[in-house]
Amino acid sequence: EQGLGDTLQFCRYVSRLEALGARVVLEVQRPLADLVSCISPTAAVIAKGDELPGFDFQCPLMSLPLAFNTLVDTIPAIPGYLLAPDTKQKAWHKKLGPTTRLRIGVAWSGNPEHTNDLNRSIALQTMLPLFEMKADFHCLQKEIRDGDAATLAMLPQIKIWSNELRDFTDTAGLVTAMDLIISVDTAVAHLSAALGKPTWVMLPFAPDFRWLTGREDSPWYPTVHLFRQPHAGDWTSVIQRVREALYN
Repeated sequence: EQGLGDTLQFCRYVSRLEALGARVVLEVQRPLADLVSCISPTAAVIAKGDELPGFDFQCPLMSLPLAFNTLVDTIPAIPGYLLAPDTKQKAWHKKLGPTTRLRIGVAWSGNPEHTNDLNRSIALQTMLPLFEMKADFHCLQKEIRDGDAATLAMLPQIKIWSNELRDFTDTAGLVTAMDLIISVDTAVAHLSAALGKPTWVMLPFAPDFRWLTGREDSPWYPTVHLFRQPHAGDWTSVIQRVREALYN
């Protein structure tokens, strides 16, 4: 398969397969295995590289929408189809403690090896207007790029948890402690949306196929709101609209 976000988005089809009577073996990227194991009490979730049990049929995960003849109106938009482990949720809530301010999780860049990374990731400097709000910001990225490190050092209002995000169950636990997630089109956005959290996704002018065009919502995720570039490369307008939405 492709990226982590693809697996997070399309693992929802496991329930559709099981409804037809299939016993499902789901192979996923190793960092997702523990998290995705909650998708079904009967499906066997196997980390890529581990030995697979015997099976009768095989289908790529991202081909399942075609196999089910999925149309926009028949997308299985299941709210909160993934769950963070209860132990991780409790640990993060205890670690963060009480607050009277809005907790906002942020992710401004994704995998630098992604072929479209230049268009979908944002320099942290561009997002500075968002951090003027009196809120508690939490970085949901495990990797911080060299170009963002200096900017991040000047933003004490952003809490960094990179060393404590060992796998996606840790990130999922942190996401559940947030009131809102603001992210570019990366795995964090899919994780938050799959957990059913309010998620604002900032998109380039020519987005990935799953986000369609000409709409601010997503038929895949009921809790997602989309902020699109009006022109190629225009992140400034996107950040301004997100900022206005925060204050409203």
